[in-house]
Amino acid sequence: MFDTADSSTAGPSISELAALVGRLAGLSTDVDDAERVDRIRWLEAIKSAAAAAQARMTAAFASSQRDEQQAAGVPAARVGEGVAAQLGLARRESPARAARYTGWAQVLVHELPGTFAVLQRGETTEWRAMLVARETIWLSRTDRAAVDAALADRLAGLGDRQVEVEARKLAYRLDPHGFLARSRAADRDRRVSLRPAPDTMTRLSALLPAAQGVAAYAALARAADTLRATGDARGRGQVMADTLVERVTGQSTADAVPVEINLVMTDRTLFKTDTDATGRQVSPDTEDSAGADEPAHLVGHGPIPAGLARHLARGSDANVWVRRLYTEASTGQLVTIDARKRCFEGVIRQAIIVRDQVCRTPWCGAPIRHTDHATSHVEGGPTSLSNGQGLCEACNYAKQALGWSTTPGPGGSGESVIITTPTGHSYTTRPLDLPGAHAQPGHGQRAGPASPVAAIDHAA
Repeated sequence: MFDTADSSTAGPSISELAALVGRLAGLSTDVDDAERVDRIRWLEAIKSAAAAAQARMTAAFASSQRDEQQAAGVPAARVGEGVAAQLGLARRESPARAARYTGWAQVLVHELPGTFAVLQRGETTEWRAMLVARETIWLSRTDRAAVDAALADRLAGLGDRQVEVEARKLAYRLDPHGFLARSRAADRDRRVSLRPAPDTMTRLSALLPAAQGVAAYAALARAADTLRATGDARGRGQVMADTLVERVTGQSTADAVPVEINLVMTDRTLFKTDTDATGRQVSPDTEDSAGADEPAHLVGHGPIPAGLARHLARGSDANVWVRRLYTEASTGQLVTIDARKRCFEGVIRQAIIVRDQVCRTPWCGAPIRHTDHATSHVEGGPTSLSNGQGLCEACNYAKQALGWSTTPGPGGSGESVIITTPTGHSYTTRPLDLPGAHAQPGHGQRAGPASPVAAIDHAA
């Protein structure tokens, strides 16, 4: 995805590190079990030593980038912008995770010498070292050094939970008032989040102050116990889940979903004939039903089975309307959208969100909050589907930092966007395939320049 030249600094060069990766890939397993266990142990040590080297490199990179931005006259409030985003691309993870990692790496390298030395020797894991950094990041340098000194000699023999508990306990003893202040400040981080789960389920999570979380859970448990005592056949967990949905949405039942959802599916999937247990048709068919079991895409969740998509589209009591999207037959890329939908605004924005599905920054995966130009408007970039990209808020701000640029990929269709960071590394990002993208003519994909995909909207 990107190219870089060998480094001339001390230590292994980039080519030597790449060669090490190749050598490990070819490591033989044709040895006895005792040798296998020894190799597993030393491979774990290599992982830890590599993590220590990466943390050291991260701390140096973050410091260098901040110095460069300050020298370039970047306002103090904006110094550091884009650093975590560059590290996220290099580590192949989201900018949010990279930002947390960068903070912990700097603390670990500069202020926890004992813990860092244990990691560097391969005697503990990266996660345990980061736990020490996380649990002491709010302390003064003096108190953090005291925790580090007290833990370093014991760290190799402690597990994840033990490291977390011991570091937190030592931190509390050194600064009890600061610990309580931190707990009170955490109240500002309360939030609700939604993530996909296996088998067309989702995880709706709430980060709440302890008293509120316990009270909410107790209320749901009492409601479940009351209903089950009167003969409700659902399991306790099922009743609690249904009660949560009913109380949050105000619905009479959990199944009566009143909010709008966006469901993207091929026309063949939408109109395929389904049959019940007796073989009776339950909906009309089309002449072309090949490829009609192509999974659909539920915006905000991800792929869902064709049968479930048809049930949502055709078996709901909610109002339903269809808006046609058109994809390129050969690539499956979204090329245009039918704007004929009542009370519909922002056609291009909606098309970008449907096409990109999640933030276009590689390895980010956050929900789309902003739609922006690939080639910026001030540089003459048009406000069009081919020049648009969906981004989370953090990534959109990151690409405005010093030295960043984005351009549409070859062909200018919006199928790809090239991101170039201040260090000259380039990353090409492409959206996930929409339903029907891999179907070929003769296997359900209609021939011609564009094929219809249905976007099914539900609303109360």
